[in-house]
Amino acid sequence: MIATGIVYAFVESTLEGKLVLLTLFLASIFSWAVMVTKFRYLHFARKQNERFSALFHRDRAPLRIYEQGVRFDGSPLFAIYEAGTAELCFQMLGSTEVDETFRARLDGAEKISPAQMRSVQAAMERAVGESGLKLESQMIILSTAVSGGPFLGLLGTVWGVMDAFSGIAAAGTANLAAMAPGVSGALITTVTGLLVAIPAMFGYNFLVTSVRSVIVQADNFATELSSEIEHRYVEHGVRDSRRSLH
Repeated sequence: MIATGIVYAFVESTLEGKLVLLTLFLASIFSWAVMVTKFRYLHFARKQNERFSALFHRDRAPLRIYEQGVRFDGSPLFAIYEAGTAELCFQMLGSTEVDETFRARLDGAEKISPAQMRSVQAAMERAVGESGLKLESQMIILSTAVSGGPFLGLLGTVWGVMDAFSGIAAAGTANLAAMAPGVSGALITTVTGLLVAIPAMFGYNFLVTSVRSVIVQADNFATELSSEIEHRYVEHGVRDSRRSLH
């Protein structure tokens, strides 16, 4: 019965109404594609974060994973780690290359200064920002579907009702049988707009919450890694001597 009513309303809708329905259909496809892609990406990113975090906290040696060449592609935490440790190696050794002499060169290297540590922190901050942008990419499509779907549907309905009343005025017959087809064809755009917006709204709210939690986790890890590096590889005496000069 419902399907029959929808088919009847679609058949009775005007050309403008069908164009609005086509636009809403395309918006629905894009919004569902974004939601499915984001759900899968966030699920994968969380799994990779868990795997990387477990390995990183196993012995709490900041450069162990970098030296071993283990990768966790898709993990925002690993992206931050890779950026920070690569910059640390460059500041300490003048190179980011890992070879058979890496451990010997690292053991014989001097600690870095606070100024060099700020370069390491800047590299990690850039990685946090890039991870956040990647996580939030394409979310504009969902927010547009949420806010624009009902209004686009309402536009089609108002346009269809206007055409229906114009047709009735031209025909000179104002009865239910004459009004029903046009009104039914006009209302289908509002229904379709809501069907596009409601799933996109739930998906958008869930994804925003999930993305924020991953970004907060990335910020916390960047702070933790910065503390580990500063504790092990920064020469604090350089900072103290500078203060004594002033």
